[in-house]
Amino acid sequence: MKADPAGVLTGVHFLDGDHACCEGALAAGACFAAGYPITPSTEVVERFAARIPKVGGTFIQMEDELASSIAIQGAVWGGAKAFTVTSGPGFSLMMEHIGYAVMTETPCVFVNVQRGGPSTGLPTLPAQSDMMQARWGSHGDYEVIALCPNSPQECFDLTITAFNLSEKYRVPVMFMMDECVGHMTEKVIIPPAEQIEIEPRRKTHKPHDAYKPYECNGDGSLVPEMAHAGEGYKFHVTGLTHDERGYPAMTVAAQQKLVGRLRDKISKAADDLLLVEQDNTADADVVVVTYGITSRVAQRGIDSARAKGLKVGKLRLKIVWPFPDQLIKKLSQRAKAFVVPELNLGQISREVERAAGGVKTVCVPHAGGGVHRPEDILKAIQEASR
Repeated sequence: MKADPAGVLTGVHFLDGDHACCEGALAAGACFAAGYPITPSTEVVERFAARIPKVGGTFIQMEDELASSIAIQGAVWGGAKAFTVTSGPGFSLMMEHIGYAVMTETPCVFVNVQRGGPSTGLPTLPAQSDMMQARWGSHGDYEVIALCPNSPQECFDLTITAFNLSEKYRVPVMFMMDECVGHMTEKVIIPPAEQIEIEPRRKTHKPHDAYKPYECNGDGSLVPEMAHAGEGYKFHVTGLTHDERGYPAMTVAAQQKLVGRLRDKISKAADDLLLVEQDNTADADVVVVTYGITSRVAQRGIDSARAKGLKVGKLRLKIVWPFPDQLIKKLSQRAKAFVVPELNLGQISREVERAAGGVKTVCVPHAGGGVHRPEDILKAIQEASR
């Protein structure tokens, strides 16, 4: 094990998911984090606070989650790559500023290590009950990107992906861990920095008098270039509906143009934002759709079903939002049923049912506090296959 010049601890490690997430953020180039302690996410920023002074960055413990979620955006406009870390109650408090990040096109990452809720709920026990909140928690029409790791290795790898996607599309990215993945400890391989692909910020090189902060280039891109405070550019950043200059524009036309582009830059990138693991789905009668820690438990149920001769496929979602509608639709043309186990009472299963267009969808709910029993998932597969 050694540290490379960028501060990345290369080599083979034995890390929990929270610590692996921290190392992924460092490897992605994050140099600023703001947060407020909350179980079971605190270990991410505890490690970041210890590591970041060695590579010239900053961690600030803010007074609450609202302050944390806006502090990282100020850091981004100052030139940093930044993120914050929280769990359910804190995530609820951050919703206003997630909407602000969408509207101002501020690239940043929100890590949510999910726990049982509502309210204070089960601080030390797992759930996956914030999945719809990640998509729809702030008001208005918008699109975000949300990733779900199922191992400490993916906590490292997909954290880098989260930062890369935030920069590519200038959008807040939700990193939806859960308590089990955050606290499980496994082997994590961290490659040398030169082997890690990093998406650069979409910096503008236009003359100061020609730059408009929300004007897209003529190359068909829906993502504008970005300037940083202190570089001599004059620009206005506001959560109000705005024109290409960033100036408030209180008109129907401006609203339609801006919100339409904010939606389209994500929805029209469906191919780039399809990140799944498929196993035996081509000829499956039943497809188990799963994500996060539940995917690991579901594998036991799938293996048991296959041992009984059932034709079962697995579709694991690594990117949950935007939802892979077209892939589910394609699979529904062959499969006769979908089974969706998740640590909530049926959030993503509704999306599967919608995209499947009438094909039977069986939800295997669990209110959190623990994980499914594999035999319950097996039972659901058996019932769906009849």
